[in-house]
Amino acid sequence: MNLHHLRYFVTLAHMEHYTKAAEKLLITQPSLSHAISSLEQELGIPLFEKEGRNIGLSKAGKVFLDYVEESLDMIDTGVATVEKAANGEGQIDLAFLQTLGTSLVPKLVQEFLQTEPDKQIDFVFHTGVSIDIIQGLKEKKYDIGICSKLENERNIHFTPIAKQELVLIVPKTHPLAEKEWIDLTETVPYPHIAFSKKSGLRPIIDDLFRKIGADYKIAYEIEVDQVIAGMVAQDFGIAVVPNMPILNYVDVKVLPIRSPNWERIFYLAVQRNQTLTPAAEKFKQFMINHRI
Repeated sequence: MNLHHLRYFVTLAHMEHYTKAAEKLLITQPSLSHAISSLEQELGIPLFEKEGRNIGLSKAGKVFLDYVEESLDMIDTGVATVEKAANGEGQIDLAFLQTLGTSLVPKLVQEFLQTEPDKQIDFVFHTGVSIDIIQGLKEKKYDIGICSKLENERNIHFTPIAKQELVLIVPKTHPLAEKEWIDLTETVPYPHIAFSKKSGLRPIIDDLFRKIGADYKIAYEIEVDQVIAGMVAQDFGIAVVPNMPILNYVDVKVLPIRSPNWERIFYLAVQRNQTLTPAAEKFKQFMINHRI
């Protein structure tokens, strides 16, 4: 079915006059008549009826008009969206770890938007744990992820863009709160609040304890680091967590870990062999060029 013919049909349906509709469409009246005739032959039913000197829609034509106008609106919206994307505009679906939402991500996005003041770029933000972010990239729900690096993910390309120190947090009434720094071996006797096994940080912390040849007592497993901080503040245990801004506002003592020393690395994650929109590609390159 010819798209131009459908547009001719809509114009004629509203103007109810072949000559006036042809003039508006900048085509000849015979061309318009041929287009409408072709549509009617293809559909097998008349779309118009004569009404004196004018014409009007038949019953079938009225039904058809509603569907054609809705379809053309959707097509026009789709074309406009794709044209915006080709022009470096449009929507970027960005997924990131919740801990990055208080500082790193807002800073990166704001600085990026300032480099593209004339472009209409809209971010849609998603938060989750690393394994869910990676799955979302595979399902093309997200354009870009910022998360921990997961092993055996051959279809995901990881680029390091930021570092975060790991620290120990304890309640302010805890025996370890008197210290200014800590060796991880000193934490072994106490119950820990650990990240869930879904978290990309869990194997890193488990590996730290393996390095000192010790097991740690896990009292609770939680996905979100802010919740862990709140649980520590209420004396449910101690925890190794990223050194994040929210710790300044929670009633805990933050202790640098002297041994073994470790920094958490955050990665920009994208699916291999996937063509990003120009806007998403620009943002990806911006993050790589401004890695911390």
